Amino acid sequence: MERNEENMEIIELIDEAGETVQFRLLAGIEYQDAQYIAVTDDLSDDDEGECNVFILLVDGEGDDATYEMVEDEAVQEAVFNKFLTMMDEEGEDDE
Repeated sequence: MERNEENMEIIELIDEAGETVQFRLLAGIEYQDAQYIAVTDDLSDDDEGECNVFILLVDGEGDDATYEMVEDEAVQEAVFNKFLTMMDEEGEDDE
């Protein structure tokens, strides 16, 4: 992971075609004893608009970590809802 000039954490992943794709890390989320991350492919620093959010399962730690798309829709929805709650709480703290 790297930080760019706007202090965003950027993560690079390899897609199914072997291409490197950059994502912005939005949050780390723990759910049912597993670690997930929420990322977006919107690399702008504009937090006001809507963006695509992807939930990935973290397997491993540090530089050895791998990330997998969450296929189980119930888990994906539960983790996404937890992410939204975290963002709402963060927004309240900013006020």
